[in-house]
Amino acid sequence: MNQSKQKTGFMTNKKNNQFVTRIASYGILLTMTFLIIVPVLWMISTSLKSEDAIWDTPIEIIPSEPTLHNFKNLWSTHPFLQYLENSLIVVCSSTLISVAISTFAGYGISRFKFRGRGMYMSFLLATQLFPSIMLLIPYYKIFMTLGLIDNITALVITYVSFTIPFCTWMMRGYFAGISKDLDQAASIDGAGRIRVFTSVILPIAWPGVAATAIYAFIAGWNEYLFAMAFINTDTHKTVSLGIGQLIGEYRILWGELMAGALYALIPMAVIFIFFNRYLVSGLSAGAVKE
Repeated sequence: MNQSKQKTGFMTNKKNNQFVTRIASYGILLTMTFLIIVPVLWMISTSLKSEDAIWDTPIEIIPSEPTLHNFKNLWSTHPFLQYLENSLIVVCSSTLISVAISTFAGYGISRFKFRGRGMYMSFLLATQLFPSIMLLIPYYKIFMTLGLIDNITALVITYVSFTIPFCTWMMRGYFAGISKDLDQAASIDGAGRIRVFTSVILPIAWPGVAATAIYAFIAGWNEYLFAMAFINTDTHKTVSLGIGQLIGEYRILWGELMAGALYALIPMAVIFIFFNRYLVSGLSAGAVKE
């Protein structure tokens, strides 16, 4: 009888603990969702207001007289289309190069044992420990010597050098989660190392490749500091620089600034909506060993 009561009490306490844990989890999720959504809603609200309405009190979250003037003015008074084109060229180029190099490097690290392998992996990790601002002046000196200042090629080189180390770590983790028995089976069937990689391993590793590409794209799309240091003319500026120049010395064009931020947000939103599962699977790859 006493054992039955103890068991019932234990089950009741367990259910209460699960209920409290669930409530706490939902509370944390709702708080984080609120912190993420409110700035986006504020950005949308401000972009749909006229310059006078932005400063009206009380503040209107939903504009009583919404207008698309800020979106239109952004295209008519600023070469925003050129900014978008430059950003896409730079980011897509750097992403393709980074993914191609890191994919081969990650596969090699996960499959081959060679002298200095551990040191090389430590070096890749160590490159992520230094703040990028430390490299600004050396990069500027190098690009000035090469005549690449005010050239988007300098941005491509810079973004590739920043993203390759972490992308290699991501791909190495993903390849490590793929059984080496597949390589051996394909080799027994007569496939060479390149054929094994391209025909057997790479198709399985596409989620990891997609996650790596997403990381490289986001890192390049959001970068501002090096673009500001290396690019001077409007014809070569990226989206981040175009939005930044809306902040003047004596005046900030808040409506156009928020409209430009929404334009810049569209590629990121599309990526996360359609490819978030690849990003999650790629980042969690290698967590479980064979």
